[in-house]
Amino acid sequence: MRKALIWGLVLVLALAMGMAACGEEEETTTTAAPTTATTAAPVTTTTAPPTTAAPETTTTASTYAPGSWKFTFNNFMPPTNKIGMVSEMWCAQITERTNGAVEFEYLPGASLTAANKVYDGVVTGISDVGYSCFTYTPGVFPIMELLDYPLGYPHGYVNTMVVNDFYNQFKPAELDDVHVFCLYATGPQVLFTTNKPVRTLADVKGLVLRSTGIGAAIAGLLGAEGYAAAQNEAYELMSKGVIDGSIAPREVLAGWKHGEVAKYVTQCFSIGSITAMYLVMNKDKWAELPPDIQQVFNDVSQESIEAFAKVSAAYDYDGVQFFTSLGQGREVIDLSEEEGAAWKAAVRPMVDEKLGKLKEAGFTEDYEGFVTSKIQEWLPKAPSEADCSAWVKENIKSPSAK
Repeated sequence: MRKALIWGLVLVLALAMGMAACGEEEETTTTAAPTTATTAAPVTTTTAPPTTAAPETTTTASTYAPGSWKFTFNNFMPPTNKIGMVSEMWCAQITERTNGAVEFEYLPGASLTAANKVYDGVVTGISDVGYSCFTYTPGVFPIMELLDYPLGYPHGYVNTMVVNDFYNQFKPAELDDVHVFCLYATGPQVLFTTNKPVRTLADVKGLVLRSTGIGAAIAGLLGAEGYAAAQNEAYELMSKGVIDGSIAPREVLAGWKHGEVAKYVTQCFSIGSITAMYLVMNKDKWAELPPDIQQVFNDVSQESIEAFAKVSAAYDYDGVQFFTSLGQGREVIDLSEEEGAAWKAAVRPMVDEKLGKLKEAGFTEDYEGFVTSKIQEWLPKAPSEADCSAWVKENIKSPSAK
């Protein structure tokens, strides 16, 4: 009830500022859970959402003058992306609950520093707050990078909750140069193909798949040939037959219209990998804030995890809905339990290699075991992707949109 009230206040504030919903950039959609025995997640569960107990809503006393603290927020997401909208709403909520004592200059589209420079920009003070992906700075976050590996992530809502739990459990020193507010995780990466349905590991052999980073390593271990290209290039590459498909979250089916050129989607959740993202603040700027203001920041951040999680699931759901609406023989394929196990075994070497490197560096915690246990803990608590989509459409709006 309290969470609903809190986000209702966000919506009222946003409407008062003349906001309007904008289009998405990349991710959006996911189908109902598979109907056959599979390794796919039960994404259609309608169990009451979550988990994290919402903190008491805090509003500071009016002893601070309006604009007492002014911060820049550098976000690599474009303003039309729902993840970016949640970030902007985060700013608006903090401003409201501090009675205007805290103000933000929200800078979407990496307009202050490039996406791969967001973290350094926060550390050095180029920006006060930043949002970007761990994977954009390879080697900087060796422990947090493990989260992106194919650990069997099944559902955007679950994935986001798990990565937040992971950080709170281990608090890696690699993030000690900033104050961490919360994390986001995309839905699981799956396989899209244009002409050939992929139902077994043997079907992947010889395919040329757009993939980068972790996805490229996955493609190789599955027997495919990776093709490095950005998401905005994949549509043309698939339409021209340069590549046979792509490894990406289902959100791009709608966000980048890949559903128009892909004919098959193989939901290989047993090897589900993600892209984890962070919302952080310059540590010196954080230390300058009085405790009551800090509490507002932390409360709003905790509440925002729920919104981020629902956006992740909603993006995948909307992507699959767009894909299937196009008809013409399009098919969503779920791996059998046996096939899921075979795919998991195929990519196991990259997970073992990563864990081995962490151990060599002195990081011996059971990171993978923690992720696995948290996935199982969150699955029965997760709202369905359809419910997440409906909630996002109703509640996530850009405060600055006209």
